[in-house]
Amino acid sequence: MSEEKKALLATILCLIFMVIGFILEKSGTIFYPISFIVAIIFGGFKQTKAGLLETVENKRLNVDLLMALAAIGACIIGNWFEGAMLTFIFCLSGALEEYTTNKSKKEISSLMNLQPEMALLLNELGKTTETPVKQLKIGDLLLVPKGARIPIDGILTRGCSTIDEAAVTGESIPTEKSINDPLFGGTINLGEAITMTVNTTSENTLFSKIIRLVDEAQNTPSQIASFIEKLENTYVKIVLIAIPMMILIPYLFLDWSWNESFYRGMVLLVVASPCALVASATPATLAAISNGARNGVLFKGGIYLENLASLKAIAFDKTGTLTRGIPVVTDSVFLKNKQEGLNVLLAMERQSTHPLAQAIITRFDNETTTLYDQIEVKNITGFGMETTIDSTTWRVGKNTFNTQIGEKKELENEVARLQNAGKTVVYLFQEQEIVAYFGLLDIPKPEAYKVIAYFKRSGIHTTMITGDHEKTALAVASQLEIDEVHADCLPQDKTTIIKHQKETYGVNGMIGDGINDAPALANAAIGVAMGEGTDIAMDVADIILIQNDLEKLQMSHLLSKKLKRIVTQNILFSSSVILFLILSNFFQIINLPLGVIGHEGSTILVILNGLRMLKTIPLEKTTMSESKYSSQTADFVQ
Repeated sequence: MSEEKKALLATILCLIFMVIGFILEKSGTIFYPISFIVAIIFGGFKQTKAGLLETVENKRLNVDLLMALAAIGACIIGNWFEGAMLTFIFCLSGALEEYTTNKSKKEISSLMNLQPEMALLLNELGKTTETPVKQLKIGDLLLVPKGARIPIDGILTRGCSTIDEAAVTGESIPTEKSINDPLFGGTINLGEAITMTVNTTSENTLFSKIIRLVDEAQNTPSQIASFIEKLENTYVKIVLIAIPMMILIPYLFLDWSWNESFYRGMVLLVVASPCALVASATPATLAAISNGARNGVLFKGGIYLENLASLKAIAFDKTGTLTRGIPVVTDSVFLKNKQEGLNVLLAMERQSTHPLAQAIITRFDNETTTLYDQIEVKNITGFGMETTIDSTTWRVGKNTFNTQIGEKKELENEVARLQNAGKTVVYLFQEQEIVAYFGLLDIPKPEAYKVIAYFKRSGIHTTMITGDHEKTALAVASQLEIDEVHADCLPQDKTTIIKHQKETYGVNGMIGDGINDAPALANAAIGVAMGEGTDIAMDVADIILIQNDLEKLQMSHLLSKKLKRIVTQNILFSSSVILFLILSNFFQIINLPLGVIGHEGSTILVILNGLRMLKTIPLEKTTMSESKYSSQTADFVQ
């Protein structure tokens, strides 16, 4: 039986025997205390045992011990029903907290249930054998039938399909996968059967890392939770000292009767217990971490989620973080022979794996009319490529192939304009004559505009730190309206900048994806890694965006601010209730039943308020319109 079910059963049995005792008391039976005692045992055994063990083993007092003493005190003065009711409501709040903890951890349980245990291993003859996932080795071939879960991380080797990656990335729209695309264990093959090659062991899959990271995070308390936990021991000591004073001072100096003084001491024992205060932070933090995991954001501890609300400065790597990480053709100018030039250009570029060549192919692949499949292309190191077609020499690459550019002032000015915008210029030559030239740039992601605008509206200083050239960095930064730019940075330069910002702003963040970003991520107050980045970047980071989606960073900041609001509400509310009940008891306004209801009711409300962290966080709408995004992107792509 689970702990949640045990807590619920204990609460029900406590209620049943409390009701039986109440009926027996009203009927005049002298044995009614027995029923109340049984109710108290059922409802308070677990908490009392836990409280005693913690006191003995850790030498620290706790709330559970106070509640046990309060119930015993109520019975001593003959308030059997009140003692049983206190135990029942305390047990009920404990069951609710158990439910909250399980609810907030359900993402882990559901993820674990999604991990396949068996895989279809393909042998050399094409036959399949059902094999435990834990026994798979790197290089094994697997068959993944239609509708089946992908058993382990790997590469798609044969076929193409649509994959539902919601369990890993949080993205509801399925992803199209083709040959050599990565596959993640636990995701679902929605298309036809595919063959994959295993490229990692079962304990090192992205799925396993997600489960491990979230589980560790939920067991790492936030700063507020740690502070409250430390405060609990001191607070309980103060309460235990105050109880005898509450009994003796009114009895000796205020002419209260002994029974009234003792009764008020027992009420104080109940209402002064910090149950609601103790529950102010932890349930809400657990719920927030689970919310992040469900939406593709991993927090390695509650402290990082908590600190994100206090962020004052954030630095971004450029390539792969703010930009797509691959160049695109933003400008293309043909001076003559456009169609023939395109046909030759694509024929040459298809024989290259250079990113600039791939960008040109992507841009013009559907515009060719003649295929030159048999041409011989020669690579000229430091310049580009060259081929000869029908006795005509064609070259593509740098302007060093030709000196005409300097002779044509208008052409030189246009090329200079592209270069000043940070763009790489590639030329196409026919013999010694320029046929065309192209501007290429790694342009910002669409979501980068929204995220930078959000942080600037929130008063957070934004910085770009990149190893790229200054002109390229400034071109991207000006479009995104980033506050500060550092270009031509080595890893040690990035680290120095981050350390300086940490000293200047206090809580600062760094977001990146590469090995060169790892030192800066480790030195920032909050390091954020892109999920498709390098392993070392994810290892040293405090937060991981699984799907490389920058908007998840905005969601995380909003989640952190909401967590801060809810925890603050809980602390103020629980402290106010405790103070109000203590004063009401001193002025003899409340009795024990009302004290019990006020105290335990506030605890239940605090826990329920924390559960609001499980709700999806809507992203704030940016003040920049979609049309402006399009126009700014169009400034790059002409």
